[in-house]
Amino acid sequence: MSDEKDVLKRYLQAGRDALLWKLDGLGERDARWPMTPTGTNLLGLVKHVGSMEYDYFGLVFGRPKPEPMPWLDDDAEDNADMWATAEQSREWVVDFYRRACAHADATIDELELDAPGTVPWWAPERRQVTLHTVMVHMIVETSRHAGHADIVRETIDGRIGMRNGNTNLPDHDARWWADYIEKLKRTAEAAGS
Repeated sequence: MSDEKDVLKRYLQAGRDALLWKLDGLGERDARWPMTPTGTNLLGLVKHVGSMEYDYFGLVFGRPKPEPMPWLDDDAEDNADMWATAEQSREWVVDFYRRACAHADATIDELELDAPGTVPWWAPERRQVTLHTVMVHMIVETSRHAGHADIVRETIDGRIGMRNGNTNLPDHDARWWADYIEKLKRTAEAAGS
């Protein structure tokens, strides 16, 4: 039977891999292009989740991040962690994310699941946490944003999939998918009447 920490690490890593995979083959413009009314973009999602890896597995457990993140400072522009500046290339953001994950993994490897930490930005009655709680939180956080990345990537160029080599969707041609979409629209119209 697998160790509980190993199971949690495996799920966290699967979310990380899915998130990074959504950048494969995209250039600078498409990787950072805002695809929703609130500006959601792939590179911003990766930068945000990397920032959370550093804070949740670093600051929370007294292991401060080894590099500055001015986009999280109190005086930073709103949403500064959700997009990459022109100076923060696609390569830089991916490397930042990998460094944050390595820092997080070092914390995970060093501590027991019941190791205590404090999340200063959470409500006082919830601030005291364990590594287990933070791992579950980050699995959810990473998976949530990987889901956003799925939709954003599909909107950019039609590339779909749960992970490289597995779309997790039926294998049909464009005509089948167009008919399927029309069926869903007819159903929505009928339900809305």
